[in-house]
Amino acid sequence: AALRLALACAFAAFAIWALWLSRRRRMRWLFATAFLGVVVWWITIPPAHDRNWRPEVAVMPRAVIDGDRVRITGVRNFDYRTRNDFTVREEREVQLSHLTGLDFYVSYFMEGPVGHTFVSFIFDNAPPLSISVETRPEVGEGFAPVASMFKQFELIYVVGEERDLVNVRANHRQEPIYLYRLNTSADDARRLLLVYLERINELADRPEFYHLLTNSCTINIVRYANAAGRVGRIDIRHILNGLADSYLYRSGRMDTTLPFDELRRRSLINEAARAADGASDFSQRIRVSLPTIPR
Repeated sequence: AALRLALACAFAAFAIWALWLSRRRRMRWLFATAFLGVVVWWITIPPAHDRNWRPEVAVMPRAVIDGDRVRITGVRNFDYRTRNDFTVREEREVQLSHLTGLDFYVSYFMEGPVGHTFVSFIFDNAPPLSISVETRPEVGEGFAPVASMFKQFELIYVVGEERDLVNVRANHRQEPIYLYRLNTSADDARRLLLVYLERINELADRPEFYHLLTNSCTINIVRYANAAGRVGRIDIRHILNGLADSYLYRSGRMDTTLPFDELRRRSLINEAARAADGASDFSQRIRVSLPTIPR
């Protein structure tokens, strides 16, 4: 990273000198040639699966669909002792006929209108199954929004239990996190899950880069909802995704019985998640006091 930064600074200094300080036309042609070379080099950088990944993203999930049954490997169900100390994965089987609904999460890793969004598929005979579209950082890497637009991170679909994906955000990263039930039929939820599973297998076979504006969490949720039958337009709140709950409420995809501000206040689950930390019934306990979610 330090070498890349040094080279970028050196190239920027050369650009300033060649374009504005030097009076020789040859220097401008030299810069244009160098710039074209950098562009060609950058375009040819391939994504990869064989890097020194951080443990929480080291395994790509896969899904096998056999009629009504779906078997998923690489499912995260970590027991967290601290943010970076945990035990690892499992295999899980779910039945499409028991999929009844869809929940939506917004988590804020920084102040402002940008956050992280992901979904949980709700079953009437099993705990929810969460799927989160994320960067796949290597050891020593952290998320950098601008860098994510320049082939800095590969993409991963993290499949896991809520006692992992929700718990780590609420209790170990201390991120404010909100949970909402969506007005989604069982059939639409099944179609959406199948779209996700297809993409999970494609990604396991062929790596891709994460991109903040074109291949990120909320953008892909919207893209797959469209593939599953959603009708709607792209909205600025799909980019400023910390406002995605407002978008869903005002487009009628949430229960609007309560005013939005009241619904949002009551949908903050951090206190319930702290009380349920490590519990086997984590998913039930974080929903106990939520409005609009049947219990």
